[in-house]
Amino acid sequence: MFQEVPGESRMTEFGSPSARPRLSRRQWLELGAPALGLGLADLLRLRAVADPSPPSATTTGNKRHRAVIVFWTHGGMSQQDTVDLKPDAPSEYRGNYRPIDTVVPGIQVTEKWPRIARVMDRLSVVRSVQHENGIHAPSAHWMQTGFFGPTLARNAPQKPSFGSVISRTLGAGAPQMPPYIAIPKAEAFGYQGGVYLGAAYNPFEVNADPNAKEFKVPNLALPKGLEVESVQSRARLLRKFDTLRRDVDASGVLSGLDTFKAQALEMVTGEAVRKAFDLSGESDALRDRYGRHLYGQSALLARRLVEAGSTCVTINTGYWDHHDNIYTGLEEQLTPLDNAMATLVEDLDDRGMLGDVVIYSAGEFGRTPLINGHAGRDHWSTCFSVILGGGGLAGGRTVGASEPWGGKVRERPTSPQDVLATLYHALGIPLDTHFLDASGRPTSIVGSGQPITELG
Repeated sequence: MFQEVPGESRMTEFGSPSARPRLSRRQWLELGAPALGLGLADLLRLRAVADPSPPSATTTGNKRHRAVIVFWTHGGMSQQDTVDLKPDAPSEYRGNYRPIDTVVPGIQVTEKWPRIARVMDRLSVVRSVQHENGIHAPSAHWMQTGFFGPTLARNAPQKPSFGSVISRTLGAGAPQMPPYIAIPKAEAFGYQGGVYLGAAYNPFEVNADPNAKEFKVPNLALPKGLEVESVQSRARLLRKFDTLRRDVDASGVLSGLDTFKAQALEMVTGEAVRKAFDLSGESDALRDRYGRHLYGQSALLARRLVEAGSTCVTINTGYWDHHDNIYTGLEEQLTPLDNAMATLVEDLDDRGMLGDVVIYSAGEFGRTPLINGHAGRDHWSTCFSVILGGGGLAGGRTVGASEPWGGKVRERPTSPQDVLATLYHALGIPLDTHFLDASGRPTSIVGSGQPITELG
């Protein structure tokens, strides 16, 4: 039995009925295309149009705030060089790295991940993920949404991303915080957005490197020459004039518009949001543990954001598409990821947050077991791995297995829908949730996907 999300079939007006035409839901979704240059107030208005009463800190009562932090390895990270090594395979398969033991007997990871090895009791690896496409765009859509969709000829997104679904169903744990955030920006193929949920459920893009010395979020920065105090003073003065306008506003429209502007102003000038994005509040020692690089400071920022109330924070870690000289690329990427992910696990655990925050690492596919003639590995979706932990999921486990040379699933085949069903279940999102698409048809968030029971 499907659970319909409230408000999805309603028609909503924007602004005064006499001043603006009534638009259908399809038209609103078309207006919500990512191409729109949205200000904060516009984004808040669109979110209200998409659902007049979305979940928020004020509507979820005393429920625990659950969240997910994602390491998205765009391009496809090599499972054979990280979490599913084949030390007994011929050299053209096993690659350059040797496996090392972790704190969990029987589980090994790459020698480049000594710190992740020490926290594997709190992480698990699914070694048997598979789908049927080896092209970046369709595969990214599959892993981001759970559904096959785009082709090379028609690459527009067809389904909302899991981050948008989480944003739409759970909202934020604090009213000022964006529920869904991408660091430093959204994934290149454009499949991390809301599609028929609307642009209101696209990720809020940081558009800056948290490791930069003068790190600031452009969308939260005031124009040059303006200070927070002066803006707040002007806002107080404007509110006095707005009182006069509201006295003659019988329809209540001006009051509604004022609300959106006030929320946007609160995001820009309010203490809570500015504090969440301010890494200077962290000790140098902790920042050093995370690593003074994009991965490390992004992971630290992600922890601060979920702590402040965001629900899904995706760290887009750059390109892992190593068709040539794979070990040159991995030498630059694996150690920073080791620092970032391991410290995030420890930090969340130390703060008592790990039970409520899922850590998820995946890309659109893995890499070929066989090293090619250019010392690289090509695309491979027949069998690859993802990492999951926290949020009540069992740690210290491997699920599924690949064949001895790593090319095919040997046991426990797992689909992208199964992976997302596991994520949604851990976050408390009912798997029978559905939304109405642009044509008004009910659409499941996971299709036939089922949670991975081995992870609890």
